[in-house]
Amino acid sequence: MSRRNNRVLNIWFAATLLLWAFASTEALAQSAWKPVKNIEILVTTAPGSGSDRTARVIQKIMQEQRLIDVSAVVVNRSGGGGAAVYTLLQQKKGEAHSIGISARNLIANPIVGRGVGYRDLTPIARLTGEYIAIGVRADSPLRTGRDIIAALKANPGALSFGIANSLGNSNHQAVARALQAGGVNAAAVKNVVFQSGGNAIAALLGGHVDVVPASLGVWIGPLKAGQIRLVAISAPARVTGDFAGVPTWREQGMDAVVSNWRAMVGPPAMGAPQLAFWVSALKKVTGTAEWKRELEDQYLSDEFLAGRELILYFDREHVELKAFLTDLRLVK
Repeated sequence: MSRRNNRVLNIWFAATLLLWAFASTEALAQSAWKPVKNIEILVTTAPGSGSDRTARVIQKIMQEQRLIDVSAVVVNRSGGGGAAVYTLLQQKKGEAHSIGISARNLIANPIVGRGVGYRDLTPIARLTGEYIAIGVRADSPLRTGRDIIAALKANPGALSFGIANSLGNSNHQAVARALQAGGVNAAAVKNVVFQSGGNAIAALLGGHVDVVPASLGVWIGPLKAGQIRLVAISAPARVTGDFAGVPTWREQGMDAVVSNWRAMVGPPAMGAPQLAFWVSALKKVTGTAEWKRELEDQYLSDEFLAGRELILYFDREHVELKAFLTDLRLVK
């Protein structure tokens, strides 16, 4: 090879190395994105809900484990079955310092005409799953799930249900699916919507509603205090511990298994490095001893899911939930 050709080759090789170095540095800078200002963890319910508790546990772990170098606050914005939070996130397009706790209303909202849903935001990760227990006051004449079915068969307006925090969500489904299985027109019963499970239970204790479906963790205090009776649970088999004595809907002849999940979502058009940061941070949260204690104490299951699998899961949920809400005449 001539000296001239050798010199040209050396120049090309040096230029290529420089280009690779620049590209690698740029990619490293992008992948190393992290929050640089205060983080808002938005909650779709009022304080006193399972979602609110989950958000505060995540906030505590992220700061104590130094998973973020900035402050984080939990902000409750109840209203519209989560629409208040989802709409706010939608307005923060491309921003990654506000994230929100979501539940099945993220799927249900656009189906029932409440606007923003999972396709309008950036799903980050599904975190947990939990079953729903159906509660009445301790002095209620309703002693079993079958008693609820019988009362509503005689008169669909005989009982009122306190639902947190929107129709079509997991709490609502845990009752409505059982009613349908028992031959009751679930679309005809009285439902009163509350902004948190805690608010719904307070209304139950005050005698303002007759029946409340709520996440297991929300029931622990009233159950131990002897204030309520749990007449059914939406699990496939009996739950252990504090809920060992509660029969499932299946045991009572109604095949109604409903699990509520909680997930984290962000604004639309989040960049890949931002999304990667939050997936990684939340995965680290779920690996801590404190998180695992929280799951055990609140009867939650670890259902971490992210990436393409999460989107496919939401797509399947959308199809199933639309059919269910159509039966309840809630589809807009």
